[in-house]
Amino acid sequence: VQLQASGGGLVQAGGSLRLSCAASGSIFRINVMGWYRQVSGKQRELVATITSGGSTDYEDPVKGRFTISRDNAKNMVYLQMTSLKPEDTAVYYCNADIRGGGLMYFVKYWGQGTQVTVSS
Repeated sequence: VQLQASGGGLVQAGGSLRLSCAASGSIFRINVMGWYRQVSGKQRELVATITSGGSTDYEDPVKGRFTISRDNAKNMVYLQMTSLKPEDTAVYYCNADIRGGGLMYFVKYWGQGTQVTVSS
């Protein structure tokens, strides 16, 4: 099982970006999926999560600007980011709790990270 994130890049303040993350491999079920971000020298922080049923939760700095969504049929999670600010600059990581084929428990997987840079 692996997660592959994409969609990062350089954008001006006020602009938008959409991140995507695909889960692949022998997957039986995916529970919570989420996005985290990390600035060099700082701890990785939660951005948003979404359950298999579509319930979402956002950290205060991104509320009203970011939208997390998922496509359960495609094992994908997305992060639509609007009104971007320079302080949103970070490496963004996707995360998912996945029960692989043949297993009876969930394992937390991480994507490789995608850089988002917001210029002022």
